[in-house]
Amino acid sequence: MNKVLLLITTESNEKIAKNIAKLLIKNKLAVCVSIKPIFSIYKWKDEIEESNEIEIIIKSKPELKDDLIMFLQKNTSYDLPQILYKTFHTESKYYNWLNRTI
Repeated sequence: MNKVLLLITTESNEKIAKNIAKLLIKNKLAVCVSIKPIFSIYKWKDEIEESNEIEIIIKSKPELKDDLIMFLQKNTSYDLPQILYKTFHTESKYYNWLNRTI
């Protein structure tokens, strides 16, 4: 089966998000990183918070999941980073590109 790992995290600003994305690509932990602004409402320390954030969507190999999580935990600006992930099936051309690239 052709599988790809999709990992979603957030960052506090675009500069940090872009730096993380570039390091992921440079270190061959990701084949592609998408970055987009989002608005989040969440509960933190018993308060309802609202903030502008940057969502980071990372495409990688499933076997790199643990390395990606460790990297993000070390490089995030957050005390408690959001790290969500799931493995998806992909078509063969994208899968082959991913495997040739990282």
